[in-house]
Amino acid sequence: MSTTSRSIQLSFPTPSRDAELLDVAGAAAHLGTPVRFIRRLVAERRIPFYKLGRYVRIDKADLDSFIADGRVEAARRH
Repeated sequence: MSTTSRSIQLSFPTPSRDAELLDVAGAAAHLGTPVRFIRRLVAERRIPFYKLGRYVRIDKADLDSFIADGRVEAARRH
């Protein structure tokens, strides 16, 4: 009986070299919100984040995308 071994390569998202990773307090300061709001976004998986051991880091570019996605255009008046 022969066994065949296959090599599986997994790719994980990694921050790019120019990524600016912020801690939760830094992310809150960037958005101008309380820390609790950022922790809720992370807990609800509404923003991407990196888990480094027990530390949570958030890419500033992901926060900027979150801000852009929440933009609401002004209503036109007739």
